[in-house]
Amino acid sequence: VQLQASGGGLVQAGGSLRLSCAASEDIFSLNAMGWYRQAPGKQRELVATITSGGLNNYADSVKGRFTISRDNAKNTVYLQMNSLKPEDTAVYYCTVASRTWQWYWGQGTLVTVSS
Repeated sequence: VQLQASGGGLVQAGGSLRLSCAASEDIFSLNAMGWYRQAPGKQRELVATITSGGLNNYADSVKGRFTISRDNAKNTVYLQMNSLKPEDTAVYYCTVASRTWQWYWGQGTLVTVSS
């Protein structure tokens, strides 16, 4: 599975961005899709995931501000990020899990939140 992430950029604190991750195959067949992020000098961390059944999971730090969703017709998963904070600055990576739970990663997209 190939993944193409987009939508990162520079935004002021309090602003919004929407990340997109387009998959090269039918995402309906995938077990889960998600977003992770890695800030400078820190380990990669979970941001949000969504399963094939539509169950969502969020990191505590983004609950109430970020929303993950999927469009099966477009083979795309989105991450709507609102009320952005400087600490949200990171490279964001999309990932998917196949039916056999093999994980695939896309290239990162940089999100920079200025104070």
